Amino acid sequence: MRHGEPVGGRRYRGQIDDPLSDRGWEQMWQAVSGGRPWQVIVSSPLRRCSEFATALGRELKITVELDERLKEVGFGDWEGQTGSQLRLRDQAILSRFYHDPIQNRPQQAEDLNHFNERVLDAYSNACERFKGQHLLLVAHAGVIRSIINHTLQAPLNSMYRLSIATASLTRIKIDSERPPTLIFMGRSRL
Repeated sequence: MRHGEPVGGRRYRGQIDDPLSDRGWEQMWQAVSGGRPWQVIVSSPLRRCSEFATALGRELKITVELDERLKEVGFGDWEGQTGSQLRLRDQAILSRFYHDPIQNRPQQAEDLNHFNERVLDAYSNACERFKGQHLLLVAHAGVIRSIINHTLQAPLNSMYRLSIATASLTRIKIDSERPPTLIFMGRSRL
């Protein structure tokens, strides 16, 4: 599950630790208003994820763990900037980034391969530890893109071709019969 709208609205937030806005809280509660099959929650420690994960875990009376490896990708010099602000500097900056995010990283940004490795390490670890349980990960668009890319065995440079809406749920089924399967992506009830 991706976090809802943070305070400050849409921007390249990366690892800036903004909390959810009132609207973001509403989005999150709406997203989980249907069935709630989860038995454990693992969350990014950033407030826009962890505060909701903790509240939901308390309501469901289930374990909530925070995992540093689920933090959003570090956007370096872009952190805190909007797309409009970046385009003022260079009209094609975002186009280059989205078409080849490996070769067109923001200055001082986290290496995309390193980011992918840490996310998949956290994901694999959580899946193994909570095997057979309904697990909810509360994280960021980049984290979810990385996991979906891995599930689909897509190349890393294609991950920004996935649009992950705020407060959206993505379901991946893992069982012994089939490879991990993307079941659902979007804003809907379970």
